[in-house]
Amino acid sequence: MNANLRKLPLKERIRLVEDLWDSIAADQSLLQLTPEQRAELDRRLDAYESDGNAGRPAEDVIADIRKRL
Repeated sequence: MNANLRKLPLKERIRLVEDLWDSIAADQSLLQLTPEQRAELDRRLDAYESDGNAGRPAEDVIADIRKRL
């Protein structure tokens, strides 16, 4: 890790990460999927369409994880 970054207050470093992530998200259309990634997404979509299982609500999953911590 860059030593200069370590000198910044934690809140400022978190803010930098958030800003960086937001800039990546804004440009995500520029990222191309690899053929393998596209195939995996297609496989998962096909599996969902065939069984219709939408999974579990995020709140339930997070609660289960917290119980194990």
